[in-house]
Amino acid sequence: MPRVVVESRHSPEDTCTLPHMKKITFEIPDRDERGVSPVIGVILMVAITVILAAVIASFVLGFGDDVSENVQAGADISSTQGDQDGEVTVTWISEGTADHLNISVSGDIDKLSSSDPKTINQVGDTVTFSEDETDTTAGDNPTEITVTVTAVGNGGTRTVVTQDTVTI
Repeated sequence: MPRVVVESRHSPEDTCTLPHMKKITFEIPDRDERGVSPVIGVILMVAITVILAAVIASFVLGFGDDVSENVQAGADISSTQGDQDGEVTVTWISEGTADHLNISVSGDIDKLSSSDPKTINQVGDTVTFSEDETDTTAGDNPTEITVTVTAVGNGGTRTVVTQDTVTI
């Protein structure tokens, strides 16, 4: 088998530099620049932990149970206009969470026979507000009144369930 010999023309003292190579250095940052990211990371982790603990505690200890809910009920307001007198009738049609309903009127109430607030205590019951029969101008000029129905719950909480302006 033939023998191959490789000879080098360069001596070990020769240096080879490549123009595209850059010098890489590892500098230690100043004391003011070190540790900023870890500190922010720790603060964020602590904040997330505190918020998560507060949310879990509110569910476990039942803090959300004290929030009052609106009272719910259904009422219908209907009106009729007659030749001499008109009337507004309010009917309680759905109980919901209400204990009773308070009905009040406002507007041109001096033409009504009674403008005192009224109460409905059971579903299906009605209250009526009518024009004063002794008022001789009642049929000539329409009376515009606003009827407000407020549902009252067992704890005394109140919610306006309907309000309507009617002409009688």
